[in-house]
Amino acid sequence: MLAVLALFTTSSFAEGVGVGDRAPDFNLLNVDGNYVSLGDFDNARGVVVIFSCNHCPYVVAYEDRMIELHNEYAPQGFPVVAINPNDSIVVPADSYTKMIERAEEKNFPFDYLLDADQTIFPQYGATRTPHVYLLENKGDHFEVAYIGAIDDNYRDAAAVEERYLANAIEALMAGNRPDPEFTRAIGCTIKVQED
Repeated sequence: MLAVLALFTTSSFAEGVGVGDRAPDFNLLNVDGNYVSLGDFDNARGVVVIFSCNHCPYVVAYEDRMIELHNEYAPQGFPVVAINPNDSIVVPADSYTKMIERAEEKNFPFDYLLDADQTIFPQYGATRTPHVYLLENKGDHFEVAYIGAIDDNYRDAAAVEERYLANAIEALMAGNRPDPEFTRAIGCTIKVQED
């Protein structure tokens, strides 16, 4: 029997997190074979969690910008962590093996994790790839500071007018709150198997 595509939306589960909420922890398999959790970033000022994948054309359009964001902001304490939430039976191109291949092909400088049992993305409320959650380190936990899109033009990096994520990181580094703190994520829907 063929798997039927279904979508997790924020109405399918709890509403996920909002700005100001404690970020859910995770312990997920990285493409290097190790497990990564938020606790691994205790010394960082924050973490840029991006729900991502291999096949989505929106993600493909943003991959170079994700690399640039990590290279610019990880040294300043805000590393990117990409999490693939898609079911690999529904989308074989998003399998763990294909993740490893994509990470090597693009030479990802950031962790690329698999939400294998699809329990993390609903906790965040992610519905798209890419879907961004900028987290700020509060000492004993991480707090959500910005949710939404990377910028305002997925088609053309040169035509971007609003660098939402970069501006939000810069705001945190300056001791301010991001403005805006929420934008609409543009991308492919997250794929799951329907029972």
